[in-house]
Amino acid sequence: MSEVESGERPEKLGIREVAVLAGVSHMTVSRVLNGHPNIRPATRQRVLDVIQQLDFKPNSAARALATQKTQRIGVIVDSSVEFGPTSTLRGLEFAARSGGYSVASVAMQDDANLTPEGAVSHLIAEGVDALCIVAPRSSSVSALRRISIDVPVLVVKAAKDPNFLTVSVDQQLGTTLAVDHLVALGHRDILHLAGPLDWLDARGRERAFHSRIEQWGLRARPIVVGDWTADFGYDYAVGLDGVPEYTAMFIANDEMAFGVVHGFHDRGIRVPEDVSIIGFDDLPLSRHFIPPLTTVTQDFHALGVKAMEVLRAALEGREIPQRSKIPSELVVRSSTAAPRAS
Repeated sequence: MSEVESGERPEKLGIREVAVLAGVSHMTVSRVLNGHPNIRPATRQRVLDVIQQLDFKPNSAARALATQKTQRIGVIVDSSVEFGPTSTLRGLEFAARSGGYSVASVAMQDDANLTPEGAVSHLIAEGVDALCIVAPRSSSVSALRRISIDVPVLVVKAAKDPNFLTVSVDQQLGTTLAVDHLVALGHRDILHLAGPLDWLDARGRERAFHSRIEQWGLRARPIVVGDWTADFGYDYAVGLDGVPEYTAMFIANDEMAFGVVHGFHDRGIRVPEDVSIIGFDDLPLSRHFIPPLTTVTQDFHALGVKAMEVLRAALEGREIPQRSKIPSELVVRSSTAAPRAS
Protein backbone atom coordinates (compact mmCIF):
# COMPACT_ATOMS: atom_id res chain seq x y z
CA MET A 1 0.00 0.00 0.00
CA SER A 2 1.40 3.40 -0.98
CA GLU A 3 1.58 6.41 1.30
CA VAL A 4 -1.26 7.99 -0.73
CA GLU A 5 -3.47 4.92 -0.41
CA SER A 6 -2.77 4.63 3.35
CA GLY A 7 -3.61 8.30 3.87
CA GLU A 8 -0.08 9.15 5.02
CA ARG A 9 1.35 12.36 3.61
CA PRO A 10 5.10 12.91 3.09
CA GLU A 11 6.44 15.70 5.27
CA LYS A 12 8.12 17.32 2.27
CA LEU A 13 6.30 17.59 -1.03
CA GLY A 14 8.22 18.12 -4.24
CA ILE A 15 8.43 16.84 -7.77
CA ARG A 16 10.60 13.90 -6.70
CA GLU A 17 8.11 12.84 -4.00
CA VAL A 18 5.28 12.94 -6.54
CA ALA A 19 7.43 10.90 -8.92
CA VAL A 20 8.07 8.18 -6.28
CA LEU A 21 4.39 7.87 -5.41
CA ALA A 22 3.34 7.80 -9.07
CA GLY A 23 6.06 5.32 -9.98
CA VAL A 24 7.64 7.53 -12.64
CA SER A 25 10.75 9.66 -13.04
CA HIS A 26 10.85 13.24 -11.79
CA MET A 27 11.32 14.38 -15.41
CA THR A 28 8.02 12.72 -16.30
CA VAL A 29 6.29 14.64 -13.50
CA SER A 30 7.91 17.82 -14.81
CA ARG A 31 6.67 17.13 -18.33
CA VAL A 32 3.14 16.56 -17.07
CA LEU A 33 3.22 19.83 -15.12
CA ASN A 34 4.34 21.69 -18.23
CA GLY A 35 1.80 20.14 -20.57
CA HIS A 36 4.29 18.20 -22.66
CA PRO A 37 2.37 16.32 -25.38
CA ASN A 38 4.56 13.18 -25.53
CA ILE A 39 3.26 11.51 -22.38
CA ARG A 40 1.16 8.34 -22.44
CA PRO A 41 -2.40 9.12 -21.27
CA ALA A 42 -2.31 6.45 -18.54
CA THR A 43 0.98 7.81 -17.18
CA ARG A 44 -0.27 11.39 -17.29
CA GLN A 45 -3.45 10.42 -15.41
CA ARG A 46 -1.47 8.54 -12.75
CA VAL A 47 0.70 11.59 -12.09
CA LEU A 48 -2.33 13.90 -12.03
CA ASP A 49 -4.10 11.62 -9.57
CA VAL A 50 -1.16 11.78 -7.15
CA ILE A 51 -0.93 15.57 -7.56
CA GLN A 52 -4.64 15.91 -6.77
CA GLN A 53 -4.58 13.56 -3.79
CA LEU A 54 -1.57 15.34 -2.29
CA ASP A 55 -2.92 18.80 -3.17
CA PHE A 56 0.55 19.36 -4.59
CA LYS A 57 1.35 22.91 -5.70
CA PRO A 58 4.71 22.99 -7.50
CA ASN A 59 7.16 25.60 -6.34
CA SER A 60 8.14 27.73 -9.31
CA ALA A 61 11.82 27.74 -8.38
CA ALA A 62 11.87 23.95 -8.00
CA ARG A 63 10.07 23.54 -11.29
CA ALA A 64 12.61 25.79 -12.99
CA LEU A 65 15.47 23.66 -11.63
CA ALA A 66 13.84 20.45 -12.76
CA THR A 67 12.83 21.64 -16.25
CA GLN A 68 15.42 24.35 -16.95
CA LYS A 69 12.38 26.57 -17.59
CA THR A 70 11.18 29.56 -15.57
CA GLN A 71 7.72 29.80 -17.19
CA ARG A 72 8.49 33.50 -17.71
CA ILE A 73 8.13 35.52 -20.91
CA GLY A 74 10.22 38.64 -21.46
CA VAL A 75 8.52 41.53 -23.24
CA ILE A 76 10.27 44.58 -24.68
CA VAL A 77 7.89 47.47 -25.40
CA ASP A 78 9.36 50.22 -27.53
CA SER A 79 6.83 52.65 -26.06
CA SER A 80 4.79 52.23 -22.90
CA VAL A 81 2.79 55.44 -23.31
CA GLU A 82 0.73 54.54 -26.36
CA PHE A 83 -2.68 52.90 -26.10
CA GLY A 84 -1.89 50.08 -28.52
CA PRO A 85 1.35 48.78 -26.99
CA THR A 86 0.03 48.82 -23.43
CA SER A 87 -3.21 47.10 -24.48
CA THR A 88 -1.24 44.43 -26.35
CA LEU A 89 0.92 43.85 -23.28
CA ARG A 90 -2.17 43.42 -21.10
CA GLY A 91 -3.57 40.86 -23.53
CA LEU A 92 -0.30 38.94 -23.50
CA GLU A 93 -0.15 39.02 -19.69
CA PHE A 94 -3.72 37.69 -19.50
CA ALA A 95 -2.92 34.81 -21.84
CA ALA A 96 0.34 34.10 -20.02
CA ARG A 97 -1.33 33.84 -16.60
CA SER A 98 -4.02 31.57 -18.05
CA GLY A 99 -1.28 29.23 -19.29
CA GLY A 100 0.79 29.21 -16.11
CA TYR A 101 3.39 31.72 -17.31
CA SER A 102 4.48 35.06 -15.89
CA VAL A 103 5.69 38.15 -17.74
CA ALA A 104 8.70 40.41 -17.16
CA SER A 105 8.54 43.58 -19.24
CA VAL A 106 10.86 46.44 -20.11
CA ALA A 107 9.69 49.73 -21.65
CA MET A 108 12.41 51.19 -23.84
CA GLN A 109 11.25 54.80 -23.68
CA ASP A 110 11.07 54.76 -19.89
CA ASP A 111 14.89 54.84 -19.91
CA ALA A 112 16.55 56.98 -22.58
CA ASN A 113 19.86 55.19 -21.99
CA LEU A 114 18.43 51.70 -22.49
CA THR A 115 19.37 50.13 -25.82
CA PRO A 116 17.70 47.07 -27.41
CA GLU A 117 20.85 45.13 -26.53
CA GLY A 118 20.57 46.28 -22.93
CA ALA A 119 16.88 45.38 -22.75
CA VAL A 120 17.57 41.88 -24.07
CA SER A 121 20.47 41.39 -21.63
CA HIS A 122 18.30 42.51 -18.71
CA LEU A 123 15.50 40.07 -19.56
CA ILE A 124 17.84 37.16 -20.31
CA ALA A 125 19.41 37.74 -16.90
CA GLU A 126 15.90 37.38 -15.46
CA GLY A 127 15.89 33.86 -16.88
CA VAL A 128 13.07 34.31 -19.41
CA ASP A 129 12.17 31.38 -21.65
CA ALA A 130 11.20 33.56 -24.64
CA LEU A 131 11.13 37.17 -25.80
CA CYS A 132 8.36 39.26 -27.37
CA ILE A 133 8.92 42.68 -28.93
CA VAL A 134 5.82 44.93 -28.95
CA ALA A 135 5.40 48.09 -31.07
CA PRO A 136 8.83 47.73 -32.61
CA ARG A 137 10.82 50.29 -34.52
CA SER A 138 12.87 49.16 -37.50
CA SER A 139 16.04 50.22 -35.67
CA SER A 140 15.17 47.97 -32.73
CA VAL A 141 14.51 44.98 -34.98
CA SER A 142 17.82 45.58 -36.78
CA ALA A 143 19.59 45.63 -33.41
CA LEU A 144 17.95 42.33 -32.43
CA ARG A 145 19.31 40.69 -35.58
CA ARG A 146 22.83 41.50 -34.40
CA ILE A 147 22.33 39.81 -31.02
CA SER A 148 22.76 36.09 -30.43
CA ILE A 149 19.61 35.06 -28.55
CA ASP A 150 19.14 31.44 -27.48
CA VAL A 151 15.39 31.61 -26.75
CA PRO A 152 12.41 31.95 -29.12
CA VAL A 153 11.82 35.57 -30.20
CA LEU A 154 8.51 36.93 -31.49
CA VAL A 155 8.19 40.38 -33.05
CA VAL A 156 4.78 42.04 -33.36
CA LYS A 157 5.01 43.20 -36.96
CA ALA A 158 3.17 42.72 -40.23
CA ALA A 159 5.94 41.46 -42.51
CA LYS A 160 7.26 37.91 -42.26
CA ASP A 161 10.79 37.60 -40.92
CA PRO A 162 13.22 34.70 -41.37
CA ASN A 163 14.80 35.39 -37.98
CA PHE A 164 11.73 35.75 -35.75
CA LEU A 165 8.22 34.55 -35.11
CA THR A 166 5.69 37.25 -36.06
CA VAL A 167 2.06 38.20 -35.43
CA SER A 168 0.27 41.43 -36.28
CA VAL A 169 -2.91 43.39 -36.75
CA ASP A 170 -3.78 43.74 -40.44
CA GLN A 171 -2.52 47.29 -41.06
CA GLN A 172 -3.15 47.09 -44.80
CA LEU A 173 -6.79 46.10 -44.32
CA GLY A 174 -7.44 48.94 -41.88
CA THR A 175 -5.83 51.51 -44.16
CA THR A 176 -7.68 50.20 -47.20
CA LEU A 177 -11.02 50.43 -45.38
CA ALA A 178 -10.26 54.03 -44.39
CA VAL A 179 -9.31 55.16 -47.90
CA ASP A 180 -12.23 53.31 -49.49
CA HIS A 181 -14.66 54.97 -47.07
CA LEU A 182 -13.41 58.43 -48.04
CA VAL A 183 -13.53 57.61 -51.74
CA ALA A 184 -17.10 56.30 -51.37
CA LEU A 185 -18.06 59.65 -49.83
CA GLY A 186 -16.66 61.42 -52.91
CA HIS A 187 -13.20 62.51 -51.71
CA ARG A 188 -10.49 62.60 -54.35
CA ASP A 189 -7.80 64.64 -52.56
CA ILE A 190 -6.65 62.99 -49.33
CA LEU A 191 -3.64 63.88 -47.16
CA HIS A 192 -1.92 61.27 -45.00
CA LEU A 193 -0.52 62.38 -41.65
CA ALA A 194 1.84 59.51 -40.81
CA GLY A 195 3.44 58.39 -37.60
CA PRO A 196 7.25 58.26 -37.22
CA LEU A 197 8.38 56.12 -40.13
CA ASP A 198 10.94 54.21 -38.05
CA TRP A 199 7.91 52.59 -36.39
CA LEU A 200 6.91 49.50 -38.34
CA ASP A 201 3.17 50.09 -37.91
CA ALA A 202 3.49 53.67 -39.16
CA ARG A 203 5.49 52.52 -42.16
CA GLY A 204 2.93 49.80 -42.88
CA ARG A 205 0.05 52.29 -42.88
CA GLU A 206 1.97 54.76 -45.03
CA ARG A 207 2.77 52.13 -47.65
CA ALA A 208 -0.78 50.78 -47.65
CA PHE A 209 -2.14 54.33 -48.07
CA HIS A 210 0.00 55.06 -51.12
CA SER A 211 -0.80 51.68 -52.63
CA ARG A 212 -4.54 52.23 -52.25
CA ILE A 213 -4.69 55.80 -53.60
CA GLU A 214 -2.60 54.66 -56.56
CA GLN A 215 -5.14 51.92 -57.21
CA TRP A 216 -7.90 54.52 -57.11
CA GLY A 217 -5.92 56.87 -59.37
CA LEU A 218 -5.93 59.66 -56.79
CA ARG A 219 -3.46 62.51 -56.39
CA ALA A 220 -0.35 61.45 -54.45
CA ARG A 221 0.31 64.31 -52.06
CA PRO A 222 3.55 64.35 -50.07
CA ILE A 223 2.81 62.90 -46.64
CA VAL A 224 3.26 64.78 -43.37
CA VAL A 225 5.29 62.81 -40.78
CA GLY A 226 4.21 63.30 -37.17
CA ASP A 227 5.29 61.97 -33.79
CA TRP A 228 2.05 60.24 -32.62
CA THR A 229 1.12 63.12 -30.26
CA ALA A 230 -1.96 65.35 -30.19
CA ASP A 231 0.36 68.34 -29.82
CA PHE A 232 1.90 67.62 -33.21
CA GLY A 233 -1.53 67.38 -34.82
CA TYR A 234 -2.60 70.65 -33.24
CA ASP A 235 0.56 72.49 -34.26
CA TYR A 236 0.22 71.23 -37.81
CA ALA A 237 -3.40 72.37 -38.08
CA VAL A 238 -2.93 75.86 -36.63
CA GLY A 239 0.14 76.39 -38.83
CA LEU A 240 -1.82 76.08 -42.08
CA ASP A 241 -2.68 79.10 -44.20
CA GLY A 242 -6.40 79.14 -44.88
CA VAL A 243 -8.64 76.17 -45.59
CA PRO A 244 -6.65 73.24 -47.05
CA GLU A 245 -7.07 72.25 -50.68
CA TYR A 246 -7.44 68.60 -49.72
CA THR A 247 -10.89 67.57 -48.51
CA ALA A 248 -9.95 64.67 -46.23
CA MET A 249 -7.14 63.42 -43.98
CA PHE A 250 -6.18 59.86 -43.07
CA ILE A 251 -4.24 60.19 -39.82
CA ALA A 252 -2.06 57.37 -38.48
CA ASN A 253 -3.43 57.43 -34.93
CA ASP A 254 -6.30 58.92 -32.97
CA GLU A 255 -4.20 61.18 -30.77
CA MET A 256 -2.81 63.14 -33.71
CA ALA A 257 -6.33 63.24 -35.15
CA PHE A 258 -7.62 64.81 -31.91
CA GLY A 259 -4.95 67.50 -32.19
CA VAL A 260 -5.81 68.23 -35.82
CA VAL A 261 -9.53 68.58 -35.06
CA HIS A 262 -8.71 70.91 -32.17
CA GLY A 263 -6.37 73.00 -34.31
CA PHE A 264 -8.89 73.22 -37.15
CA HIS A 265 -11.55 74.34 -34.67
CA ASP A 266 -9.31 77.14 -33.43
CA ARG A 267 -8.71 78.20 -37.04
CA GLY A 268 -12.42 78.16 -37.93
CA ILE A 269 -12.02 75.11 -40.20
CA ARG A 270 -14.97 72.77 -39.76
CA VAL A 271 -14.81 68.97 -39.40
CA PRO A 272 -16.28 67.31 -41.41
CA GLU A 273 -17.83 70.15 -43.46
CA ASP A 274 -14.48 71.52 -44.66
CA VAL A 275 -12.19 68.53 -44.02
CA SER A 276 -13.12 64.93 -43.16
CA ILE A 277 -10.88 63.17 -40.61
CA ILE A 278 -10.19 59.46 -40.09
CA GLY A 279 -7.93 58.24 -37.29
CA PHE A 280 -6.48 54.86 -36.34
CA ASP A 281 -6.69 52.84 -33.05
CA ASP A 282 -10.22 53.63 -31.78
CA LEU A 283 -9.18 55.01 -28.41
CA PRO A 284 -11.97 54.97 -25.80
CA LEU A 285 -12.19 58.78 -26.08
CA SER A 286 -12.76 58.63 -29.85
CA ARG A 287 -16.49 58.01 -29.56
CA HIS A 288 -16.91 60.96 -27.17
CA PHE A 289 -14.84 63.53 -29.06
CA ILE A 290 -16.55 66.44 -30.83
CA PRO A 291 -17.20 65.36 -33.49
CA PRO A 292 -17.01 61.64 -32.67
CA LEU A 293 -14.06 60.28 -34.62
CA THR A 294 -14.27 57.89 -37.55
CA THR A 295 -11.37 55.52 -36.97
CA VAL A 296 -9.89 52.07 -37.49
CA THR A 297 -10.24 49.77 -34.51
CA GLN A 298 -7.62 47.16 -33.65
CA ASP A 299 -8.16 44.26 -31.26
CA PHE A 300 -4.99 44.67 -29.22
CA HIS A 301 -6.13 42.15 -26.60
CA ALA A 302 -6.50 39.48 -29.30
CA LEU A 303 -3.07 40.46 -30.64
CA GLY A 304 -1.45 39.88 -27.24
CA VAL A 305 -3.28 36.57 -26.81
CA LYS A 306 -2.14 35.44 -30.27
CA ALA A 307 1.47 36.36 -29.50
CA MET A 308 1.37 34.24 -26.35
CA GLU A 309 -0.26 31.36 -28.23
CA VAL A 310 2.59 31.30 -30.73
CA LEU A 311 5.27 31.55 -28.03
CA ARG A 312 3.72 28.74 -25.98
CA ALA A 313 3.67 26.49 -29.01
CA ALA A 314 7.34 27.21 -29.65
CA LEU A 315 8.30 26.59 -26.03
CA GLU A 316 6.27 23.43 -25.59
CA GLY A 317 7.47 21.78 -28.77
CA ARG A 318 4.12 21.93 -30.51
CA GLU A 319 3.41 22.94 -34.09
CA ILE A 320 3.57 26.71 -34.44
CA PRO A 321 0.07 28.07 -35.20
CA GLN A 322 -0.28 29.22 -38.77
CA ARG A 323 0.70 32.85 -39.02
CA SER A 324 -2.42 34.98 -39.10
CA LYS A 325 -3.20 38.67 -38.98
CA ILE A 326 -5.70 40.00 -36.46
CA PRO A 327 -8.38 41.78 -38.56
CA SER A 328 -8.99 45.50 -38.21
CA GLU A 329 -12.34 47.22 -38.72
CA LEU A 330 -13.54 50.70 -39.68
CA VAL A 331 -15.81 52.47 -37.19
CA VAL A 332 -17.75 55.24 -38.96
CA ARG A 333 -18.73 58.22 -36.83
CA SER A 334 -19.35 61.94 -37.44
CA SER A 335 -15.89 63.20 -38.44
CA THR A 336 -16.33 62.12 -42.08
CA ALA A 337 -18.85 63.32 -44.64
CA ALA A 338 -19.11 64.08 -48.35
CA PRO A 339 -16.69 66.81 -49.50
CA ARG A 340 -17.78 70.42 -49.62
CA ALA A 341 -19.16 71.67 -52.94
CA SER A 342 -16.49 73.34 -55.08
